[in-house]
Amino acid sequence: MNQKIKTLKIIHLALVAGVTLAYFLIGDFKNILNLEIDDSSLIYSFIPAVAYVLSNFIFKKVLKNIKKDTSDDEKFMIYQNASIYKWAVLEVACFSILFLKPDFILFGVILLFYMILLAPKEEKIFPLLEIRK
Repeated sequence: MNQKIKTLKIIHLALVAGVTLAYFLIGDFKNILNLEIDDSSLIYSFIPAVAYVLSNFIFKKVLKNIKKDTSDDEKFMIYQNASIYKWAVLEVACFSILFLKPDFILFGVILLFYMILLAPKEEKIFPLLEIRK
């Protein structure tokens, strides 16, 4: 099981590293606090909220596929898929902000920090999936 968690951590690290690298190469951090929200850019301010809600919804919906008689390996496989879906939604939102509305880079950075906080940890995974060490 530890090897599977390490694999999931590597996947998470790769996703976070890709977004972080893109933000450092393309992002304009000089104007990070200069947010001007007008009628035409209002829709872009909802991207982080929609990504947060959608990613959590998908994560919980996929985890509902776990049945009580499911083996630990199958539980973890479902958890891994759910996590990847969740991170992918957040990654798409980060890239959408970066490329569609670079003025809102602050929102993308906040999503990136949230994504970093979602790093897989045994202390969270085992109780959630009801797996014994």
